Amino acid sequence: MTNPATDGGFAVVEMFTSQGCNSCPPAEEVLTGIERDARQRGEPIFALGFHVDYWDHLGWPDRFADAAYTARQEAYARAFGSGRLYTPQMVVNGTAEFVGSDRRRAADAIASALMPTAATPVTLSVQGTDDGGGGRRVVLDYRTERPSGHAVLNVAVVERGLVSEIARGENAGRTLRQDNVVRAFTAVDLEAERGRVELTTAPDLDPRNASVVGYVQQNGNQAIIGATAVDLSTA
Repeated sequence: MTNPATDGGFAVVEMFTSQGCNSCPPAEEVLTGIERDARQRGEPIFALGFHVDYWDHLGWPDRFADAAYTARQEAYARAFGSGRLYTPQMVVNGTAEFVGSDRRRAADAIASALMPTAATPVTLSVQGTDDGGGGRRVVLDYRTERPSGHAVLNVAVVERGLVSEIARGENAGRTLRQDNVVRAFTAVDLEAERGRVELTTAPDLDPRNASVVGYVQQNGNQAIIGATAVDLSTA
């Protein structure tokens, strides 16, 4: 699937989650359903699962966790004025947040985000991928209109169909199937309307089940004002 630059409503759905949290699997099922339905309907909905690392000390180190993803959730907590971190947390377009397993709140927030509105056009094109010693390198070119005020372009590689056997922690003994897991992430200042981004993903990334999501986000209020995605399998 390749999503063109949106010129109207869209929804970037970010989930902050952890394999060590026993209330997270139901929320991840919600995220999987959101992304699956969007693909079937051709809707501009972009799902990302950020695995935070603050559950790791409770007995199970999440293999997808990254301190950078915890820092991203902390930035949202400051923007929302709550200062509170929790999982599972869902954030839609950088401005609406709620418990990630709340299907009704998710549906309402996404429906509101999809209403026609002005959006910042953004496109991504994969220029190449190659396997290096430390992981798969992904090179992308982007093009967008530079928005007024300071903004960044977030670029994430997400992977579907990941399976993990959990041996310890709150989910001990469970087999978790997780989709839309963020395997690499970077943010670049939008100093120009076009440029190039490189990311290095985990060596075990399967490009057949991976996509790249790019989304423009304002600093300060964290509002997301444009988004697109491209499948790595098309590269």
